Amino acid sequence: MMQLPILAARSRLAFAGFALLGSAALAASAQITLPMWPVPATMQTLVVLLLGALGGSRLGLAAVALYLAEGAMGLPVFAGGAAGPAALMGPTAGFLLGFLPAAWLAGFARGGLLRQGGVLLAAHLLLFIPGVAWLAQFVGFEKAMMVGFVLFIPGTLVKTALALATLRAAAR
Repeated sequence: MMQLPILAARSRLAFAGFALLGSAALAASAQITLPMWPVPATMQTLVVLLLGALGGSRLGLAAVALYLAEGAMGLPVFAGGAAGPAALMGPTAGFLLGFLPAAWLAGFARGGLLRQGGVLLAAHLLLFIPGVAWLAQFVGFEKAMMVGFVLFIPGTLVKTALALATLRAAAR
């Protein structure tokens, strides 16, 4: 009888540990940047997709939420070492918050190749909705679409394909 609480505590501890590792991977991926204005291209979206797809919706969501909390508290985890509440109010804030539903949706990338690819692509595209909407407050809608979405289409396709290949390889 006493083993159940111990197993539950271990399970929660393991979940927290994986979320912490996921937030660290996301922080590291934020430092791989292609400087663009006002939104830098990073490897973050690849990691967001993988956190959800490999860890599941709950873990993906938890890792991203932890990452955002770390950045809000002042840890230099955002692209270019940015941190603090100001970073969550700047032009990239919508994309950062868009990581949450993207990681959650990527957690449903189960089944065959087409379903997995479709879910990962949908998750990747989902993060552009709050990203472009928020960015439009700074640069207007047309420019936000160009510099916050259109310019990112090639990278989105490549990173989604990499996430799909990684997910398929991990399943073997």
